[in-house]
Amino acid sequence: MTQSHPTSGPVADPACPVSLDLLGEVYRAEAEDLPELLATIAEPTRSKLAVYLYGKSHMHQLGLTVARACEREDLVRVAGEIGSVVYGQSRMKPARAPVQTEAAAPARKISLAGGPPKKISLGGSAAKGRSFD
Repeated sequence: MTQSHPTSGPVADPACPVSLDLLGEVYRAEAEDLPELLATIAEPTRSKLAVYLYGKSHMHQLGLTVARACEREDLVRVAGEIGSVVYGQSRMKPARAPVQTEAAAPARKISLAGGPPKKISLGGSAAKGRSFD
């Protein structure tokens, strides 16, 4: 079978400010190793990378992590008001999971039927004596 297009591997997104290899390194880096890796990226490029990642739904959190390594002025310079938003969100503390108390415990099921379930026939009088199970 002849292919109608070449399959030369992954193609870098032209909007991405870093090489595909460096993007992969940032994506795969452990949390404790990421600051050291980000320090090797020049500041304007790092800010562009933060905004780029922030704009990708599957890399939103990573974008905020990269933005923590950036100055507000640099983020604003590369992305305007969005840079300011990214900077602010990157400095917010993550929300804690709510502690479940007795008052917030799941409610018991309530039934308004008042008794055991009744059998209902969908076959009318002709259905008497037949089993539909």
